[in-house]
Amino acid sequence: MKNFTTTHSQETAFTVSQLNRQIQQLLEASLPWILVEGEISNLAKPGSGHWYFSLKDDRAQIRCAMFKSKNLAVRFRPKDGDLVRLRARVAFYGPRGDCQLSVESMESAGEGALQQAFERLKGQLQLEGLFDAKHKQTLPTRPERVAIITSPVGAAIRDMIIAFRRRFPLTELTILPSLVQGQDAATNLLRQLNRADASGHFDAIILGRGGGSLEDLWSFNDEALARAIFNAKTPIVSAVGHETDFTIADFVADVRAATPTAAAELLSPDKAHLIRQIEQHTKQLTSRLSQKLEQSHQQLDFLIKRIRHPKERIEQQQRQLSQLQKQLKQAMERTLTQQQVLTNNIHQRLLNQSPDRALAQHKARIDDLNTRLSLALRNSLTSKQTHFARLVDKLNLVSPLNTLSRGYAIASKDEQVIRSIKDVEKGDAINVRVEDGEVSCTVDTTKSIG
Repeated sequence: MKNFTTTHSQETAFTVSQLNRQIQQLLEASLPWILVEGEISNLAKPGSGHWYFSLKDDRAQIRCAMFKSKNLAVRFRPKDGDLVRLRARVAFYGPRGDCQLSVESMESAGEGALQQAFERLKGQLQLEGLFDAKHKQTLPTRPERVAIITSPVGAAIRDMIIAFRRRFPLTELTILPSLVQGQDAATNLLRQLNRADASGHFDAIILGRGGGSLEDLWSFNDEALARAIFNAKTPIVSAVGHETDFTIADFVADVRAATPTAAAELLSPDKAHLIRQIEQHTKQLTSRLSQKLEQSHQQLDFLIKRIRHPKERIEQQQRQLSQLQKQLKQAMERTLTQQQVLTNNIHQRLLNQSPDRALAQHKARIDDLNTRLSLALRNSLTSKQTHFARLVDKLNLVSPLNTLSRGYAIASKDEQVIRSIKDVEKGDAINVRVEDGEVSCTVDTTKSIG
């Protein structure tokens, strides 16, 4: 590589191509990758898919190119006047002597602060449990009424309506129009969400919009909206942006759909699949009806074979009736005989237990006892009389009265028998009992004998 020199005698002239190549090498060596911020102007998007624009500030500008393989990863669609941050390398195109930036990545210049706010709110709500799976509601299998909260114009609402009509046109859709971007968007979304949930009319609610930058989707990162989604009684599907876009609403909602179309597909059964199921059930029902009809025919044939002429059935029933009458007569005779035997037995037992017979038996027994009692009394009286006579005879033998009848007397003093002379004294009054009376005496003298 040639170098500049200040010695005029040794100066070597550069060709233009050599000079531009020297400039290119110096720039690319000293500035391999840079971050630069500025405003987009003169944005061009030709059919090749590459983007060409200028990046400027209030004092200067530089040309930029972002090739298709790189700009596909940009999360928003830039336009003139957008303030962006580029990661790029300085490129110098020698044949024209042009200097430009070859852009590797692009983001909105305001996305850094927004991303920090997003992560801070996400962490706070996650700690509070608003993202926990245990709070998620299950989507209905075949919702009849679905509310869609989104912008009434744009690709998102059109894609969802088309998906519902294609898959299951019977679903009743209610569009609740709302701003989805800008200063008042979060308030609009919150008001429509509360309105739909409070009505109790809907089986599910879709909250969504098309893709865009973090700034474009920022209304879906509103804390009040996130808490309203969490507290909603109606199952909510969040369908915000493209598959790579994530918002706070996605984390809080019961289900997050990658796109608005995916949300419609989640809440609409596949019409073709349902038709196939109906056809299958129809075939099964037809087959079962055919089997049932065939069984009924077979049963009918069997019953027809069993049908006989009424006269034959009557004769058979008459024979059965005669047989039953005979059996009934025999049974009645057996029963009557058994009842007669039973009645006789009972009558005999009743006679055996009759009060008249018992009374006669008791009367005969009483008469017998009376006879025996009279005889026993007479025998006892005779025996007692004989015994009494013997006792009287014995008593008479020892009776004082008997002794008196033989000429003896009994002396007593004060009703006490005098047995000794010691029992009386001279002058005592005594009584002397003789056979026919008593004699009152006075003791004059006493004399011992023996």
